[in-house]
Amino acid sequence: MNMSLFLKIIGIIFIIYLIIVFYVYSKQRSLLYVPNIDNYDDETLIIDVNEVFIENSDGNKLRSVFYESPKTTKNTLLMFHGNAGPIENRFYKLNKLSKYNQNILLISWRSYSDNEGSPTEQGLYDDAKSAIKWLQNKGYENEDIIVYGESLGTAVSIEMTQNKSFKGLILEAPFTSMVDAAKFHYPYLPVSWMLKDRYMSKDKIKNINTPLLIMHAKGDSIVPFWMGEKMYELAKEPKMNYFIDENEHLVTYDDELMKNMDNFYKLIGLNE
Repeated sequence: MNMSLFLKIIGIIFIIYLIIVFYVYSKQRSLLYVPNIDNYDDETLIIDVNEVFIENSDGNKLRSVFYESPKTTKNTLLMFHGNAGPIENRFYKLNKLSKYNQNILLISWRSYSDNEGSPTEQGLYDDAKSAIKWLQNKGYENEDIIVYGESLGTAVSIEMTQNKSFKGLILEAPFTSMVDAAKFHYPYLPVSWMLKDRYMSKDKIKNINTPLLIMHAKGDSIVPFWMGEKMYELAKEPKMNYFIDENEHLVTYDDELMKNMDNFYKLIGLNE
């Protein structure tokens, strides 16, 4: 092969690579946020909830459910779900977590669960702030609220709770940053400068002054386990972890998990 032909082939490969990079850059939010993919089975609620619509600053009404404990309490679990699927996918968690002396608010993001709007990092932060404001308008303070983030929702949870005093923080399958996650899934792309939504949780976790529980499956193929370990390592005390030997992205809600959840709720002084 002569040098001219070799350079021509290299040039063609480089142009194809640039086209791929440009395409991924232009479509990255539709690749990152997948509200219409439903990977989990819905579970029928065994508790009574009210469907509520929480308005964000863009005027989108976010479909949510609110469970009021039969016991009069200010303790409230605020749940931020992960990527993909509607809020019905998380009803099994409400069924389990309703045993504690707490109310529960589960919100859905803009564009998820048939909501209007387009998801972005700042947009999801705004949705979360709107949920906290909704609770505050009902008379709840930050000190009454346990924040629960799942996967993508962990980054939002950390943003909301850093440098503030909440009752507790639960992170399920947390990632260090979206940059690190993108490098894991797309090692052939220059994601460090491509990403618009970066979710730099590893830089914020040190600002968490709230009792913390991190849960992560060691065989997680979506958010690798080392990220959960790293987040735990970077976090301040008091903190607990539940690292389980299974190959799921989200940890299985079985008796062993609930024992660890019991211990965390004892840590924050909230019994059944």
